[in-house]
Amino acid sequence: MNSTHKKLNFASQPEQPASPGAHGFGSYGASGLLASSTDRGWSGITAELRSHGSGTIAWKSPQPDIEICIDVRGNGSVVTRERYGITDRSVSERGTIWVSPPVVEHGLIDLSDPVPAVLHIYLPPSRFSPESFGEGLAPCVVTSLRHESSFRDPLLAEIAYALTSELERETSAGRLLAETLASSLAARLVQNHFGKLSLDFLAPREGLDRRRLARVLDYIETNLEGELTVGHLASIACLSQFHFARAFKAAVGRSPHRYVSARRLERAKELLGQREQPLADIALRLRFSCQANFTRAFRQATGLTPAQYRRSVVA
Repeated sequence: MNSTHKKLNFASQPEQPASPGAHGFGSYGASGLLASSTDRGWSGITAELRSHGSGTIAWKSPQPDIEICIDVRGNGSVVTRERYGITDRSVSERGTIWVSPPVVEHGLIDLSDPVPAVLHIYLPPSRFSPESFGEGLAPCVVTSLRHESSFRDPLLAEIAYALTSELERETSAGRLLAETLASSLAARLVQNHFGKLSLDFLAPREGLDRRRLARVLDYIETNLEGELTVGHLASIACLSQFHFARAFKAAVGRSPHRYVSARRLERAKELLGQREQPLADIALRLRFSCQANFTRAFRQATGLTPAQYRRSVVA
C-alpha cells in the first residue's frame, strides 16, 4: 500500500448528524444508487450502496462526515484518487477500502472500468464522542484521521458486508444492527487509522449487573413496536454505546440486534394470530419499511410467509 498520507485539521468543522440520502447525492449524483438507508431510521450512520461507471467523478459539495468506501463485489478497476495534492492509485478488489476525512476542498476519482457495487458509509464526528465510547476517548481524536491510499482490513470489510446485506434485505432490528456496527467501525478506525492514540477507552468495562440488565430487557419488551436505539438502551444501562453492546452480549448470549429480532419475531407471531390485523399494519408496527421486507424476513426465519403462518394458526 502506498503509505503517502496527509494529516488534516478540521477541528473547526461543526459536528452534524448523519443526514440520510444527502451525502452521496452531493458528491456522486443520483445515478447508480442501488440501495440507501434513507428510509431506515438509522442514527449516527448513513450508508449508500452504489455502482459507478468508468470515467472521472468530481466532488461538487463539502462532505461534513467521515466517508468509508468499501468495494463489496470487486472487478479489478484501476481507481485513481486526487485530494489535497495527493494522488493514489490502486486496483479495486472485493474488500478494498478507502477512508476520507471530512473535506471542504474539491477532489476527483477516476475509474478505468465500471465498479458494480461500492458501499459508501458516512460517520459524523459525533460518532467519536464520550457518549459512544466513554470518557477515555480524547476529544481531538477525529482531527488525527489521515488521508491515505486504499487498504484492506478484514474486520471493516465484514462490517461492510453485513451493512450491505441489511440494505438489500431489511430485518426487523436493522437499526440496532447498523448502530452497533457503526460503533465497531468507529472503534476500528480509531485503533488502526487515527494515528498513535491511547486505546484505553477500548478496554473492557464493567458488565451489566442483574438490576441494570432487567431495566434494559423490560424497556425492550415494552417498546418492541417502538424506536429502539443502541444509544437509548446504553443510557438505560449507564454505559457508552460501544461498551453496552459488548456487555449486553456477554450477559444475554446474543447481540442487542439479534435479541430484539427474536423478540419481534415472537410479537409478529402473536399479531398474526389476530385475524383482524392487516399484514401491512403488522409490518409497520414491527419497524419494517414495507410489507415486502417483513414477508422476506419472516419467511427466512420461519420458512413460512406471514400469510401462510396466519392460516396455520387461525384455521
